[in-house]
Amino acid sequence: MLLAFFTPETSVFLILILDSNCPQDTKVNLDPGWPSMSTKTPFNFSHAMYHLCHDISRRLPEFQHVDMDRIAVAFAQARRNVPYGMQAKLTPLRFDNGDLQTTRYGRKWTVQRIYQDQQEMLYILTFYLPRFLNHSLEEKLITVIHELYHISPAFDGDIRRLEGHYHVHSHSQKEYDAHMAVLVKQYLKMNPPSALYSFLKCRFSTLQKKHGGVVGLQIPIPKLIPVDESRSA
Repeated sequence: MLLAFFTPETSVFLILILDSNCPQDTKVNLDPGWPSMSTKTPFNFSHAMYHLCHDISRRLPEFQHVDMDRIAVAFAQARRNVPYGMQAKLTPLRFDNGDLQTTRYGRKWTVQRIYQDQQEMLYILTFYLPRFLNHSLEEKLITVIHELYHISPAFDGDIRRLEGHYHVHSHSQKEYDAHMAVLVKQYLKMNPPSALYSFLKCRFSTLQKKHGGVVGLQIPIPKLIPVDESRSA
C-alpha cells in the first residue's frame, strides 16, 4: 500500500504500509500523518473524493447501493502529462457474482484482499493525476459518476454487467457517457454543498500551489493468488 505526497516541485515521497506476515491481505490506513514539507496543509485528494462520492451515492437513486466505506479511493501517477488517456478506473476485488475464487487456465485463483481499519474493501477507485484534474468540472464529474456506475447493483465486489456482448459500456461508450452527463446534471440540480466538489474546479497545479502539495492513497494492482488445493481440501 503506497501513500504518496506530491510536492509543488512534483517530487514524490512514498510510504509503504504492508502486512508482511499476511501476503494476501494488505492493511490500509488513510490517515497516516503526512510529512510536513510546507507551512500549508497538503490537499488530501483521496479524502475529498471519498466525501464527494459519498454524497453522490446518497443523493442519486442510481447509486444508493454504493457503500463508500468499502471502497478505497486512490490515485495513480499518469505516466505522461497529456490530457488524453485513462482518467480513472474501478478495480473490483471479487469475481463474477461476488465470488472469492475463479478458475483460469485450469487452476483456481483468489485475489489479494485489502482492508481499511479492519473493514475489507470491495473496490478500488483510482484517479490518474495530474491528468484527471486538468479537465473541466463537468468532465471530471462525468468521470466520477462513470466509474461509480460500474459498481454492481448488488455491491458484491463485482462490476455492473450490462446486457449484450459489450457488458461494461453497452454497445456505445458515447451513449454511456451521455447518460452519465445526464446524471451529473441531476446531481447538481439537487444543490449539493459546493465545498464537496469545489476542488474539481481547480487544475492540479492550482491545488498544489494553494495547499503546498497534494496527497492521497496509492494502491498497487491487487495480485491474483493461486489457491492452495491442499489447504482447501
